[in-house]
Amino acid sequence: MTRRQPQVRLRTVADSKRDLGEARHAQVLEALSAVLDPDLGKDVVSLGFIENLTVDGDKVSFRLVLTTPACPMRDRLRRECEAAVRSLPWVKNVEITLGARVPGGIKREALPEVKHVIAVGSGKGGVGKTTVAVNLAVALAAEGAKTGLLDGDIYGPNVPRMLGIEREPEVAGGLIQPLRAHGVDVMSIGFLVGESMPVIWRGPLVTKAIQQFLHEVAWGELDYLLVDLPPGTGDVQLTLTQTVEVTGAVLVATPQGVALSDTLRGMEMFRRTGVPILGMVENMSYFACPHCGRETDVFGRGEVKRACEERGVAFLGDIPLNAAIREGGDQGRPAALDEGPEGERFRVIARNLAARVSVVSLQGSHEGHRP
Repeated sequence: MTRRQPQVRLRTVADSKRDLGEARHAQVLEALSAVLDPDLGKDVVSLGFIENLTVDGDKVSFRLVLTTPACPMRDRLRRECEAAVRSLPWVKNVEITLGARVPGGIKREALPEVKHVIAVGSGKGGVGKTTVAVNLAVALAAEGAKTGLLDGDIYGPNVPRMLGIEREPEVAGGLIQPLRAHGVDVMSIGFLVGESMPVIWRGPLVTKAIQQFLHEVAWGELDYLLVDLPPGTGDVQLTLTQTVEVTGAVLVATPQGVALSDTLRGMEMFRRTGVPILGMVENMSYFACPHCGRETDVFGRGEVKRACEERGVAFLGDIPLNAAIREGGDQGRPAALDEGPEGERFRVIARNLAARVSVVSLQGSHEGHRP
């Protein structure tokens, strides 16, 4: 009886290439795991930011997918990823494609297609809250985020004018179709009553209007829905927080003590209703003379930042008292569209806000503090 000899499989050139490719693939991931997202405190590999990684000889290609198109660390992370991969001795070429996928955050019954609802409040009138809300929405849309803006100030609906919208919305399929301006989907009571007509309603009617704007408007898929709130801590604020799960709140204040104290009351209101504080913005921080360039602290510059530091809240940025910003709001062309310094300020604040939303969403924090 002849014993069968065991079959020996000879390694082929293809086997060697495949093994080499797998080894290099692992080396690239190991190198990238040293790149940390400073806001989230984790590396880009464990966060799932690296997609479609391919190794072709000495060339490495992959997609860097961040948590928001408005990521303030976008360019830094790309540079660090490229440097990490190029540190491998066999790498000659690196090709990185940037992408973004806003995490879903809270699963809500109302507005199920909206990933994040962001309240913009102040606690006090006259601090430029609507100006900030409009410009943040426009800046987020310009960065590539699907953005909506709900004008919750029923008695003083200024959003239509600031966005240059003068038409009425249509109704289709039983839902009000939001109007669109500068890449932002918008709804306001101002579209329905006209610019000069007062809204003389008691609280229950205001509450009903906000509920209709949340449930009966075809918002569709949005990364961010900003809600511009009226001054105070009353019906609209409570209706919003009781009707939908709010990702977090942005608070706007001027640095003077009277305005800041009212805004801090608004902060406490949000905390008591379980809404995280995403950060604060100091508006009218200072006046820069257009003739001599001298900066004057009209209202006491820096007080909002100081309040943030004392309370462990993120300071998103400051905005000067500036004629160009006012003119942009009056003319329906928000300053965030401008390429100059005024527009850049709003874009920076919008990126900081988007980063805070990502942190709160991915870490599940509802404490309102900077992690």
